[in-house]
Amino acid sequence: MILSAAITKIKNTQAFINYSRMWPYVKPYWFRALLAVLICIPIGSLDAIIALSLKPYMDLVMVEKSVQSPWYIPFGIVAFTSIQGMLNYLATYLNTWVGGKITNDLKFSLYQKMLTLETAYFDTKKSGDIVYRFNNDADQACSGLLDNLKTFVSRLFSSISLVCVLLYNSWQLALIAIFILGCAFLPLAKIRERIKSVMDKSVAAGSTIITAYNESFAGNKTITSYNLADYQKNKFKNNLNNIFSLKIKMIQRTSWLSPMMHVIVSIGIGIAIGYGSHLILTKQITSGNFVSFITALIMLYTPIKNLGNNFNSVQFSFMAIERVFGLLESTPKIKDKENALELKEVNSTVEFENVNFEYIKNKPVLKDINLVVNKGETIALVGNSGGGKTTIVSLIPRFYDVTSGAIKIDGIDIRDYTLKSLRDKISVVFQDNFLFSGTIKENILLGKHNATDEEIEKALKMAYLDEFVATLKDGLNTQIGERGMLLSGGQKQRVAIARAFIKNAPIVILDEATSALDNKSEAIVQKAIDNLMVDKTVFVIAHRLSTIKNAHRIAVINEGILAELGTHEELMQIENGTYKNLYEMQFRHQKDNTKELVGV
Repeated sequence: MILSAAITKIKNTQAFINYSRMWPYVKPYWFRALLAVLICIPIGSLDAIIALSLKPYMDLVMVEKSVQSPWYIPFGIVAFTSIQGMLNYLATYLNTWVGGKITNDLKFSLYQKMLTLETAYFDTKKSGDIVYRFNNDADQACSGLLDNLKTFVSRLFSSISLVCVLLYNSWQLALIAIFILGCAFLPLAKIRERIKSVMDKSVAAGSTIITAYNESFAGNKTITSYNLADYQKNKFKNNLNNIFSLKIKMIQRTSWLSPMMHVIVSIGIGIAIGYGSHLILTKQITSGNFVSFITALIMLYTPIKNLGNNFNSVQFSFMAIERVFGLLESTPKIKDKENALELKEVNSTVEFENVNFEYIKNKPVLKDINLVVNKGETIALVGNSGGGKTTIVSLIPRFYDVTSGAIKIDGIDIRDYTLKSLRDKISVVFQDNFLFSGTIKENILLGKHNATDEEIEKALKMAYLDEFVATLKDGLNTQIGERGMLLSGGQKQRVAIARAFIKNAPIVILDEATSALDNKSEAIVQKAIDNLMVDKTVFVIAHRLSTIKNAHRIAVINEGILAELGTHEELMQIENGTYKNLYEMQFRHQKDNTKELVGV
């Protein structure tokens, strides 16, 4: 248990930084935290009682064989040990209470931070990385912090009291013992550097295991339909073997500590016994002094023997704290400007002005997009797959920020508006809309938390969801499962449309909202979408050109460039035009399919 004292001596500055970073989370519970620390003082100090009591007991009973033996010593040892046990229980209880509170607060801060991070952050992370960094690291940071603090305080005062016993019994032997103690701590100075790279790899490997569970849960149908069970098992086994290899590397880099400490401690005890025998024979100390000294020395040295076994967990805790606060202290790339404006309503236009964008530096996705969309206008985006259509609409609610140029609403750059007010004015219906676990009603109310029953009923009708809900035993309170897995694709889309409808935002983005549906479901969802689009500024991406030919204008996006712009009739007049070719190709394909069905 001298572990924390060793770390403080070796990495005093780093430890202070880590603990000071945690102070704002400890502060609300400072009284209980302080009480837990203060209780550790007598817990550690009482260690010296046993060693100290052996001197009179040895001198009077074992050596002088006095009839007036100190009978109270055994009872005193039991009493003090009982007090120590009760205090230890109380300290553990307080530490657990404070630790639980701090962990919850830290996880809440991390979750808040996660909600502010830009979409690009999640594009580059696996689900396992997110769970490990935002959840597991918080657990490890807090538990390690408090356990180490309790251990440090109790062992610090235990060491002080035991050193006092050593000095009381023989200052000569005490100097030898303290010198050996210092030698035992020297190897720890280089351990952190030796194990940091392995620890970082261990964290990454641990996150892959979490990702594997998440992917197997979400992709269970794909695994089953493609007979991927053996493939997944082998992949998972390889991950486990990687973790095992990293654990072995960790042992190889740290396991020498404990045996070496055993040797150093044995040398110290051997020297103490040899020199102590000389001091007894020369009558410089009594046998009681010697037994008391050796007992205190063993109590002082014993935790050092197992130092290597515990050092890893302490380093993991410190590194977890560094990772946690690395996240908390990071600055989101997409955030409000200072003194940002509030977008209260959309009065005129949404304008793209020389917009360029790239996900990866020097690999442009959009090139000099110029487009003005008037209030109440429906603009359809068409073009080749991967041409940049979804990227364009993703820039409006600032999922990403433009690389250069500007997007303006009512003539003001959207980066000058607060994110909250900007996104309040935009409803998005995706191809694969995310529904949260809970009820149909709870998912619809995400569009407007304080919506009235009348507003909900109207949203259901406009989304053509009312008849379906009426057939359900629990109606709107029907549980839909994680990600809405108990609903069909068309039903999920209509719930998402109802959610967007009840939000009633002036700008609507429809990103391939019907592309994953069959013809029957698409027809119903398209009617719901038509209702949603009334009196709104709409950006629509659709894979079937027949569904967008009634848009006010159609923008053809090819390879990140605005190639053509106009109404359906205008674009069909362009000889060898991109839109005309796309439309005729799709029309011929649909006509061929119809002939095949008639032939059948």
